[in-house]
Amino acid sequence: MSVEVLNETEFDIDVDEFRAISEYVLAQMHVSTDAELAIMFIDPEPMEELHVKWLNLEGPTDVMSFPMDELRPGTAEQISPAGTLGDIVICPQVARKQALQAGHSSAEEMLLLTVHGILHLLGYDHAEPEQEKVMFSLQRQLLLTFLANRRTESANG
Repeated sequence: MSVEVLNETEFDIDVDEFRAISEYVLAQMHVSTDAELAIMFIDPEPMEELHVKWLNLEGPTDVMSFPMDELRPGTAEQISPAGTLGDIVICPQVARKQALQAGHSSAEEMLLLTVHGILHLLGYDHAEPEQEKVMFSLQRQLLLTFLANRRTESANG
């Protein structure tokens, strides 16, 4: 699995952690190990430019996803085809504000946004209440199991 993580901000980003959560989520969603994904961390100004250009909304947002090959989740019996999943763009400054409001760390918020972005790339949405219920439940499950596995690994390592 090819996961490229680029940090164009002053924020201290643990590139390996974001690569690890991406690989975990893609494996759980039965996406081909030959799939490609890029995650970029950018400042509020370029994020606002993307937000205006693609969604016609003012101000920076937390995360945006740009699908490429429109890959969909596979199953245990049928892994999805190889291809380019797309790009996820995250704004750490917006994530930090949201993390403060939610009462957790900026790193946890950005991990959540990474899972959220990947699910969007895989075709999930939250425009309708039922879609939101499905997507947010899956997002929470994937994040919590990833974090639990990481804690177990570090305790045993």
